[in-house]
Amino acid sequence: MTMNAVGAFALALAAAPAVAIVLMVIVHRPRVAEALNLIASAISLVSVLAILLLARDTKALFWGGYVVIDGLGTWSILCAAVVYFLASIYAIGYMRLLGDESRLYRFYAMFAGFALSTLVGPMMNNAGLYWIAIELTTLISTFLVAFEREAESIEAAWKYIIVVSAGISLALLGTVLFYWSGTFVLGPSYDMTWETLQQVAPRLNPPLVSLAFLLVLIGYGTKVGLAPMHTWLPDAHSEGPAPVSALLSGALLNTAMVGIVRYLVIADAAGIGSLAHGTLLALGAFSLLVAALFIVRQKGVKRLMAYSSVEHMGVIALGFGFGGSLGIAGALYHMLNHSLNKSAMFFGAGSVMRAYGTKRIPAIRGVLRNLPMLGGLWLAGAVAITGAPPFALFLSELSIIRAGLADANYVLVAMLAILLIVIFVGFLNHFKAMYFDNGTVPARKVPPVSTWCVVPMWLALVPLLIMGLWWPQTLWDHFQTIAHALTLASPAEVAR
Repeated sequence: MTMNAVGAFALALAAAPAVAIVLMVIVHRPRVAEALNLIASAISLVSVLAILLLARDTKALFWGGYVVIDGLGTWSILCAAVVYFLASIYAIGYMRLLGDESRLYRFYAMFAGFALSTLVGPMMNNAGLYWIAIELTTLISTFLVAFEREAESIEAAWKYIIVVSAGISLALLGTVLFYWSGTFVLGPSYDMTWETLQQVAPRLNPPLVSLAFLLVLIGYGTKVGLAPMHTWLPDAHSEGPAPVSALLSGALLNTAMVGIVRYLVIADAAGIGSLAHGTLLALGAFSLLVAALFIVRQKGVKRLMAYSSVEHMGVIALGFGFGGSLGIAGALYHMLNHSLNKSAMFFGAGSVMRAYGTKRIPAIRGVLRNLPMLGGLWLAGAVAITGAPPFALFLSELSIIRAGLADANYVLVAMLAILLIVIFVGFLNHFKAMYFDNGTVPARKVPPVSTWCVVPMWLALVPLLIMGLWWPQTLWDHFQTIAHALTLASPAEVAR
């Protein structure tokens, strides 16, 4: 009975945005579209919360084994559903300022479609179907990035689809090689489920599996935004509408990271864990380095947030790369924390840009004086996103650092600590200028910000503060269950 309920909720979280899309296309009315989108996002969020309560520590297969409900996938879906709900609230206030309301129903239809692809991707139990879901996220979100029809946004959309499609093509090649390697053991035709690949992995050809994993890592790493494959991310995140930027950063990146982690499990089982973990750790560390260099000298508000996403996906990659209970728990906690925090940051950035009429940091001054409520929330979010206590990102980053120390990976831990300090100083220095420096920018009257734009920032930041002060034991136990199911060994454990 419980599994039937889980299946019903899994169907509901996908059906809600799908039905909303159909109704939006039929009705063509902007107010109806924004209401349908908000209702769909609420249903999806409630559904995934119900799944977590009903099947927290179990794995279930549905619809002929093509859909899997497990700890890792459900956690990623939770992150996506939370961002989808918050961004749907924010979009009501933000998108009404677009000027051309006749196109709004198209925006919400594509927005719900984009959210749908991030919700169903982690549920795909077949590696090929998962690749299709990730490709759908690219196709749909490209139109959202270019939605405002400005030269910069259209250029960013072209860059996005070209770079990411190249990466996804490599992921497809890696998927094909994984399937081919399995044919030598299972025959020319078999179901390419994650469990099948993991079970057969010890009998696969190590060089072939190594090549396949590297291709998959580079391919999905492009979608995650890991450096040096991150070049699409600053443009796409900075030029798309703010609700889209939140969904790109808080939902899409985690969805793509799920694929890397699932293949990492297979790599461990195949006996190439040292190569797999070492490569992931290298990409994570390099992402932090690149993010630190660009954050310090950044001049664009949303590009600053975008490079922060590169940083935090690097941190998550380090957590999964270190492995072990602490590393996986820290990475999973960081996924949710970053989704909440980055959503608030993009919401604040979008509202400030609209209020000041510019994207340039040097042209934005006196934010707290002109926008007291929103400015205070945005500043709190800036402190939180740098990993400062008492917010939740401090705890998740500390857990990942502890995982690195437990793994005796002192060089990477030292590099992580130094780069986090550099990013802390550089990021908040920009906010110091926007809040407390007057410079030569003339004083101006800034229009008020809609309540629709402020409420989701409260809904994102309050949980971050609570989870920074209190890490529930139930949540820790859930992370340990996921870690046990993944059985990700640390590089040191692999070597032993």
